Amino acid sequence: MNQLSAEAALKWEQWGKMELAHEDQTSLKEMAAAGDWKSIEDAFYTDLEFGTGGLRGIMGLGPNRMNRYTVGMATQGLANYLSSQFSGTIKVAIAHDSRNQSSSFARLTAEIFAANGFHVYLFEHLRPTPQLSFTIRNLGCQSGVVITASHNPKEYNGYKAYWNDGAQIVAPHDKNIIAEVRKMTDWSQVKTDPTQGTIEFLGQDMDRIYLNYLKSLSIRPELIEKHKNLGIVFTSIHGTGITLLPQLLLEMGFENVSVVQEQAVADGNFPTVIYPNPEEAEAMAMAMKQAEAEHAELVLATDPDSDRVGIAIRHPKGHMQLLNGNQTAALLTWYVLQSKKEAGTLLKTDYTVKTIVTSELLKTITEHYGLHCFDTLTGFKYIAGIMREKEGKEQFLCGGEESYGFLIGDQVRDKDAIGSAAMIAEMATYAKEKHGSMYHMLVAMYETFGLYRETLISLTKKGKDGVAEIQAMMDNYRQNPPLSLGGQSVAVVKDYKSSVETHLKDGKTFPISLEKSNVLQFFTEEGSVASARPSGTEPKIKFYLGLKMPFQKGIDFEAAWNAAGEVLKQMQADLVGE
Repeated sequence: MNQLSAEAALKWEQWGKMELAHEDQTSLKEMAAAGDWKSIEDAFYTDLEFGTGGLRGIMGLGPNRMNRYTVGMATQGLANYLSSQFSGTIKVAIAHDSRNQSSSFARLTAEIFAANGFHVYLFEHLRPTPQLSFTIRNLGCQSGVVITASHNPKEYNGYKAYWNDGAQIVAPHDKNIIAEVRKMTDWSQVKTDPTQGTIEFLGQDMDRIYLNYLKSLSIRPELIEKHKNLGIVFTSIHGTGITLLPQLLLEMGFENVSVVQEQAVADGNFPTVIYPNPEEAEAMAMAMKQAEAEHAELVLATDPDSDRVGIAIRHPKGHMQLLNGNQTAALLTWYVLQSKKEAGTLLKTDYTVKTIVTSELLKTITEHYGLHCFDTLTGFKYIAGIMREKEGKEQFLCGGEESYGFLIGDQVRDKDAIGSAAMIAEMATYAKEKHGSMYHMLVAMYETFGLYRETLISLTKKGKDGVAEIQAMMDNYRQNPPLSLGGQSVAVVKDYKSSVETHLKDGKTFPISLEKSNVLQFFTEEGSVASARPSGTEPKIKFYLGLKMPFQKGIDFEAAWNAAGEVLKQMQADLVGE
């Protein structure tokens, strides 16, 4: 053990004394015999952190890995907290994605909750994360868990916990649950007799309830009937989307939906992609190729747990063109508000939500209709927080974030790629009817509200020195904010760490009501914005740049878009250097 740090050696010894399954004991002995001390060090030097989003890590043995022991102890900690907060029979719902070990982790989680006397609703097969959120609310559960690592590489898995409103857990419950989980130091503390409670399996009956709800969100079904032959290609990228989205599109009336069969098989090895993430062009490549061959007008792609949706539309020159998360969110916001206005169902109490690093175009569109768009910190749990706060007083219509997450309707409290993809398909029929195509609707949006173009820059700064360097960068921005970005004068600085908004021209300050966070934003007089945000989970600092430029009918869109890209490069140089 001399090859290990003191921390890793101690935890290795503790694990050697735990009541592990025979095959796991054998695996530990084989690890030691192989002498791969670097891998053992990484797996044992610390505990896998149960953070505000739950667990996420590489699968394998050791306290710093996703395995039945770390999952089990986290579940027992969550069960202990739930028992302290609720009386009577506690109900929880559990779902899982297509990742390796997801099914067994979900079953283990169900058994431990049952051992604590809970009534457990367990999806019998893989299902989308948003369906879990919906199910928690529909069945009146106190909590829920989904086993997923979202769009991470195949080596990862995760454990996301939800509260009784169907949203991911937030303060004060998040920190209280973390405290309970940290008390779990040995497998002997975990209750394992599932006969103390009940496990009820969920399947097609719950699917029916969820699908009926999503169908009820449709605004213009008559346009679907008129354009039912709209060519759509869908890929689930080996994930959960295949379980529901093709069926939903068919039931809504779309008759020309083609599935990428090579990626329709649920497979935690994700054999056809490098990263199972619709944000990556590579993950969309097979669907784009199929759409080209079939002359389809729309590509839809969902990530493994179906909370993110990526799309591609047909360009007038004939090829398929990817849209980014900001463009998709803005188009959906415009479609929902405009269609409801045309239908006479838009109310003064309706509102939208976006995260602070998502395009300001969503706010511009919302305010055009006389409605309020709320800003939140990054993370859909904060969007759900606004929904919780406004429930019964104002009506949530839709909300989104730049990282390909969007939600329509208020019965799910997490981003929903199933519902969003269905609405995108409906929007495509509206675009065909009113504008000729999705591409022309995109251009029309910019003609109506101005040209907005965004980009994201991530700088990786590894190690202890990297952390210090990132902090030094943030300190410098606070002491010496940029005075101009891309030729536009900076007018307002928002510091979410100090909760102060400062207007540079007159020095006036205003309080920021959002939760404190180490984020800075610089707004120009023209409405452009640059945001600096150190990552909470990676050794990175991220810069979100959003440019606003005048644009009107008659101007060449491609030329204007390219010109905006050059200004964004100048904004980047002004903020972070070449």
